[in-house]
Amino acid sequence: MDGYPAATTPKTPQISEMFQKFALAFKTKTFEFFADDDDNNKNPSDSDGFSLLDSNEDFITDQKVVVIKPDPPPNSSSSINNSFQKRTIDTQIADSLISSVFAAVSSFEASYLQLQTSHVPFVEESVKAADRALVSHLRRLSDLKYFYREIRKNPNCEAGLSLGSCLEAQVQENQSKLRALETVSNRLQEEIDEKDNEVSSLRKKLAEIQWANTKLSKKLSGNLNSACDVLLTVRVFYAALHDACRATHKFSKILIGLMRKAGWDLHLVADSVYPDIDYAKEGHNRFAFLSYVCLGMFRGFDLEGFGLNENEPLCNGNNASCSLKQLLEHVSSNPMELLSRNQNCEYSRFCEKKYQDLIHPTMESSIFSNLDQNEVVLSSWRSLSIFYESFVNMASSIWTLHKLAFSFDPVVEIFQVERGVDFSIIYMEDVTKRYNLPGETRMKVGFTVVPGFKIGRTVIQSQVYLSGLKCTG
Repeated sequence: MDGYPAATTPKTPQISEMFQKFALAFKTKTFEFFADDDDNNKNPSDSDGFSLLDSNEDFITDQKVVVIKPDPPPNSSSSINNSFQKRTIDTQIADSLISSVFAAVSSFEASYLQLQTSHVPFVEESVKAADRALVSHLRRLSDLKYFYREIRKNPNCEAGLSLGSCLEAQVQENQSKLRALETVSNRLQEEIDEKDNEVSSLRKKLAEIQWANTKLSKKLSGNLNSACDVLLTVRVFYAALHDACRATHKFSKILIGLMRKAGWDLHLVADSVYPDIDYAKEGHNRFAFLSYVCLGMFRGFDLEGFGLNENEPLCNGNNASCSLKQLLEHVSSNPMELLSRNQNCEYSRFCEKKYQDLIHPTMESSIFSNLDQNEVVLSSWRSLSIFYESFVNMASSIWTLHKLAFSFDPVVEIFQVERGVDFSIIYMEDVTKRYNLPGETRMKVGFTVVPGFKIGRTVIQSQVYLSGLKCTG
């Protein structure tokens, strides 16, 4: 044995030193190594763990390494299943609760509609039944509210309220909606039936009115001549002539006032119309202006178209019914509105033509230009609408008289007296109302103021101004 070197045996590391190195390497971390893991799922931490186990000491053969694997917490899988089951149970309760609330609200709505319907018409039993149903639904909603509060406080409490399934609540909700729609449909159907009855009643009344109108139309068509006899009388014509004269007087007065305020010499104007007239009174020259207006408005009265058409022949009385129809249409309308509505009608053309005949452009510019320049005249006259309206009303009254004259059969004749003709009480009337036949003296006509008319054998006197008549008083 001497002379041979002593056999060296590897130093056996102490187990305590090995655990110290292990603890320094991992500190508080614990690595688990499973020999059964799949080779394809390698974790980098495994290689780190083995490298840390390597040391300068030799590898200890035939020595097992004990790896400590922490135990899972007790009942971990069962607690997860219980929480999932608990959450599932809570969701089912919430769904059932929501469905029950919607079902209760729908039932309340349907019962409320039934309560409203029961009031019109009022049915006592139906009102009581609907009222009881409303109270029960309100109680149901109150119970659901109380249950919700309790389940929020203690999720594990037992439900003291029968919620039922979601499907049952949905069925109840749909049934309530159908009941509400049925109530609304019944109410609408009642209104439709009521309207149908009203329509039937109105159609019946319309048929009765149409039958009465047909009867009256036949009666009127059969008695047209008698109706014309009532309308077409001397009294009616005389009343229409009186209205036309009154409108002419009003327009002449307005025209004279305008001319006076514009600075015109009325004596010169009257002499230009009828020269060399010996007026009985100073203010009688106004009759010259009245004659100028009347004769100008009645010019063409003997023509059916009132002179609106050139080369118009005299009327032979064959269009009496047409004139009567035009008369009725005109008197049923407002003349001012008629002019604004249809400016191309015959009456509108008649007004335009007569205005141009009476008010010449020179005369118009002289009067109305002074109105714009003279503040005194303008303030006293205030508005030209009075002048316009008075002319339209005068033209309307004479147009009505013309249509009435051509409705007679034979047509009413018009005449006027020439200057210098002897006065005749049969055909003439003194416009001043002062002439009393002074013995055998025969007065002469100065000019015609208002023309006369002849209706069959009836004569409406022409109003004339007598020349040389002296007024007393």
